[in-house]
Formats: sequence, C-alpha cells, structure tokens
Amino acid sequence: MKKVIYLNKKEGETPLEALESFCAKNKKYKDVKMTYAGRLDPMASGVLLVLTGEETKNKEKYLSLDKEYYFEVLFGFATDTYDILGKVLKNQKLEITEHKLKKEIKNNLKYFIGKFIQEYPIYSSKTVNGMPLFSYARSNTKVKIPNREVEVKNIKFIKIRKIDNKKLLHNIEKRIQKVNGDFRQKEILNIWYKKLKRESNFLVASFEIKCSSGTYIRGISDLLGKKMKIPALAFSIKRTKIGRYVI
Repeated sequence: MKKVIYLNKKEGETPLEALESFCAKNKKYKDVKMTYAGRLDPMASGVLLVLTGEETKNKEKYLSLDKEYYFEVLFGFATDTYDILGKVLKNQKLEITEHKLKKEIKNNLKYFIGKFIQEYPIYSSKTVNGMPLFSYARSNTKVKIPNREVEVKNIKFIKIRKIDNKKLLHNIEKRIQKVNGDFRQKEILNIWYKKLKRESNFLVASFEIKCSSGTYIRGISDLLGKKMKIPALAFSIKRTKIGRYVI
C-alpha cells in the first residue's frame, strides 16, 4: 500500500470527488485513513497528492512543496471567481493586436517574479472566523480578505491563440457542465450566453509557472489583466508538478 498517491485530477472534479473515485477503484484503501495535501479548484486539473495511513501526519511537509502549472489567460472578461466558473463582472471588446498583446504581457510579467503579497480570492476555501471565504461571498457579507506572502520563481509566456465567440461559448458550456454540486452553474452559463451572442474574436495566452505553495494562479491571471488594464481570467489551469511528483 502506497504512502503517497498522486492522482491526475480531472477538470470539473473537486478534490474529494477525485479521492472518492480512486477509492472506488482501489478497494484495499477503503478503510485506510487518507487526506489530500493541497487542493485544486473544480476548473483546475492535474497533480493531486493523497497521503495514507501514518503519512497523513506529515501533511504540512507536502503542503509546503513548490508547484508548477501550465495555464491559459482569456483576455476581455473578468469574473468574481477569476476563472470561467464565475459571474462576469467586466467585459470589453479587445482593441489590441496579437503582437501588441504579446508585448504588453512580456512588459508586465516582471511584476510577478519573486516574493509578493497575494490576497486570497473571495471565492476560495480559506476560512475566516470558521467560515470559508466563498460563504461570505455568496451571502454578500462583508469580510476582511486575508493575504499571504507567495513567491513566483519563474513564469514563462508561451504563445497567443485566437478563439471566436461560438467556439468560446461551446468550450465554456462543455466544461462548466462537468461540474457537480452547486457552483451557480445555471446562472453563470446564462451570463456567458448573453455576453457571447455577438460575433467577435478573443485572445488566449498560455504560460508556465513555478511558484511556492499557496499561490493562486487565478489571482495571478486576474492581476495580470489589471496591470495591463484589460479584463482577464484564468481560462484553464493544469498543475503539472508538486515537488518531485509529476503527472
């Protein structure tokens, strides 16, 4: 029986669903104490570490490991969750060429290298006074959003691709429908339907990043857009490595 299991969490799953799916296929772990070391958002995929038995006592050691991600940023939209599974708060038609966008991205990536203070996204499981932040967000209750120091050791721009409104809507619809539970899916999809009715093209940039534990890629995507004065969100996130553990 393995002390550390590394799963490839699917997009649309919660970490708990990924763990339950693993246990359903591996009956010998049914009565074994297990926990996952670090979460992944429903719209994120990739490496999820699961500790078993006595190794669960060493959870903090695994939580502190550096992470690596491949992620994409969609420009032209900003949501309350900083990814596609959120209500669109801002959107604008892009009046910028691919070449100009690439230049702007490269000029602004320097702000994300090294140590800096990052606020937790309001739609996250970070607890304040015993309640997760997303509970405050859903009930429109004011709360002081905590922050923490994170470190980006490397971030690399890869490429830009173009996507039209029809393909973008189909992509978003298909992926949101993978998510179970109450994540406001119907309400959010209705907003996307309205926003993507008109013919238009959008730009998506891809990146690779190596960062400290606790870094929110959604937050970096949103902040990159703010630095560039263009609404932006995390279009896709794939965790490719935790410490020495890879997919």
